[in-house]
Amino acid sequence: MNEIYAPFFPLHRPAYTAIAVSELPFTGALIQMDAVISNGEGTFPQDPCDLVKLTRNTVNAPLTPLSSQTVAFSHYNHISAQLPIEPKSGNLVPGGIKEQTQQCLRNIKTILDSIDVPMDDIVKTNIHITKLDDLEAVDEVYKTFFPDSSIARAVNYLPARSIIVVEGLALDALVQIDATVSQGDGTPPQLVEDRHGIVIKATNTDKAPLNALSTQSVAFSHYNNISAQLPIDPSIDKIVASGTKEQAIKCFENIKAIVENIDHVMDDIVKLNIQLKDMNDLCALEEVLRSYFSDLLPALTVIGVSSLPSNAVVQIDAIMSNAEGTPPNK
Repeated sequence: MNEIYAPFFPLHRPAYTAIAVSELPFTGALIQMDAVISNGEGTFPQDPCDLVKLTRNTVNAPLTPLSSQTVAFSHYNHISAQLPIEPKSGNLVPGGIKEQTQQCLRNIKTILDSIDVPMDDIVKTNIHITKLDDLEAVDEVYKTFFPDSSIARAVNYLPARSIIVVEGLALDALVQIDATVSQGDGTPPQLVEDRHGIVIKATNTDKAPLNALSTQSVAFSHYNNISAQLPIDPSIDKIVASGTKEQAIKCFENIKAIVENIDHVMDDIVKLNIQLKDMNDLCALEEVLRSYFSDLLPALTVIGVSSLPSNAVVQIDAIMSNAEGTPPNK
C-alpha cells in the first residue's frame, strides 16, 4: 500500500493514520481511505486569500517518509497517528500496554511542544487498541496527560474522544493515538496572536451518556467534535436492545441530544465515522442514518470491528459545522 501511496504525494506529506480492520463495506475490498482537505469555500466570511498548509516535523518524535508529524491549516492542526516508538532508537518502547500508551502520548506532546502548543489545545483524540481488555490500562495512563494545565483542571476540560478496537497496528503495537488540535497559524490573514480570540468550548448534557475521560462536544473555530457515542440509554447507563437497528437509533439519539443541546440540528453534521460489528447489518444502519438527515447526507466512513466497549454492536462519532468558537460572530 505504501509503495502505491507515496507517488501521489511527492511534495506535501499529509498527516496519516493507518489501521487494520476486521471488515470493509464492500465484499472483496482490501483497503479504504478517507481524507480531510484544505478548502476555503465553505465558510462566510471567507475573503479570497492565500490559504496555506504548514507541515512540520521534529527529530524528537518518530519520523516517517510517508507523512508529516503535524499539518496546520486554518485554525486546526492534524497530528499523524503516533505509535509507541522511541524516536532515538526507532523501536517500540519496552513494556506492555501502559508503557506503549505513555509513549504514544509522549510523542504527541513532543510534537506539540515543538510548535508551542499545549496538550490542552487538543480537541479530539482517536485511540486505536488491539485488545478491548487493555482499555482500563490505557485510561489509567491517559488521565495523567489530561487535563494538563491548572486552567484546564479548574474547568475539567477534556478533549472529545473515540476508542476503536482494531485488528492490527504497524510493528505489532498494542496502541496508536492521533489527535486534532486547535491551532491558528495555518491561514493568512490568521495571525498567531489572533488565535487568542478563538475559544475552545466544551459542553456536556445529561441527556446523553457522560464519560469521565472525555467531553461530549468540543467546539473550536468552525467545527464541533463529538465524542464517539455508544447505544447507551443515559437514564439507566446501560446498552439498549441488542439489535443493530435499535442500537444505531440510540447512537443517533445520543448525538442528536448533544447537537440540540448546543442549539444545532443534525443537518449541521458534516462527517460521520461508524464502527460496525457485522457488516451484514450495513443496510439496516443506512436506513436509520437516512432518517436523521433531511437533505444531503454527511461524509461517511464505515469500518468493521471485532469488538466495541460495553458489548455494543455499533458506535458512531461525528464532526459538526459550528461558528460559535471564532470571532467575528455576527
